Amino acid sequence: MYEDALARVNLFSGLRKKDLKDLAAYCKERTFSPGSVLLSQGEQGLGLFILTKGTARITRKSSSVGVEEVLGQATAGDVIGEMALLDDLPRSATVTAVDEVTVLLLPVWEFRRILREIFRSDPDVGLSLLAVLSGRVRRAEQRACD
Repeated sequence: MYEDALARVNLFSGLRKKDLKDLAAYCKERTFSPGSVLLSQGEQGLGLFILTKGTARITRKSSSVGVEEVLGQATAGDVIGEMALLDDLPRSATVTAVDEVTVLLLPVWEFRRILREIFRSDPDVGLSLLAVLSGRVRRAEQRACD
């Protein structure tokens, strides 16, 4: 049902149809009204979000001063919350709906289980995933330098 939406996400674009179908089976659609918090900095990551509609603001509070810094925006096709699923650390930012936002929520345990299966059968997918995440780190570093 959600395979097409997943296929348009760069994080999952290298997956086979079967893998996309497996992931889609565990996605739940959620809608957030403007001003609603999708995830909060410091909380445990229980799932990742794939935006299918709307815009969300990504912010982070500085621990030293407590000032909120805007890191960017997420729009349809963007994935948020995946870092906490990969490293088991608390969420690094807060994401708030700017307008009405619809997401697909994929629980952490299903995300990890399916990734393990995919990596066993097609290790090149793991390299593609790492390339996407590396690109995100590079863009974040560039923004920090600008």
